[in-house]
Amino acid sequence: MNTGATLHLGVAEQGKVHALAGEHGEALRHYREALRMAIQAGDADVFSRHYTQCVLESLEHMGSWAEILAFCERAESWYAEHPPEHELACADYAAVLQRKGVVLLKAGRADEALAALQAAVARVPRGQLPLADGLIGWLRRRYLVQPKRLAHEQDRHRYFVVRADNVDPSRAIPLPEGIGPRP
Repeated sequence: MNTGATLHLGVAEQGKVHALAGEHGEALRHYREALRMAIQAGDADVFSRHYTQCVLESLEHMGSWAEILAFCERAESWYAEHPPEHELACADYAAVLQRKGVVLLKAGRADEALAALQAAVARVPRGQLPLADGLIGWLRRRYLVQPKRLAHEQDRHRYFVVRADNVDPSRAIPLPEGIGPRP
């Protein structure tokens, strides 16, 4: 692996360490800088997608619904112009729609959440999005999904990528003060 990739991977890993500590503003600073570094280096899209997902997760933990929904709308517009051509792109699009549905549900917009979740599961093989499948069932039955129950289901279905079992603090590279955008 090249030195640039090792550097942005380490910076992102430090962001994950901050996220696990509940320091999402600092996590965002690291993720966004890792994203900038990966794009500037011309590294594979997998890095950009992963770092973007980390950003969205921290924003979700911070309750930044409008910012997440704006991202999801941009992604939907992009996919409308560039329909997914392979399985990975379909899964990526479905993940965006699932996140949109979850955030809409958290924002109290259950009908819109149901539509987004249904659109998500329609784009991937049955059972690939168990959280969305479960939420669709609850929403169709008009259940009130309490925040604590939703958080439990997110954990149970491993919705979040940044988890203690997925982070290696020994690979983390902290950014010096003044480097990277402040949230």
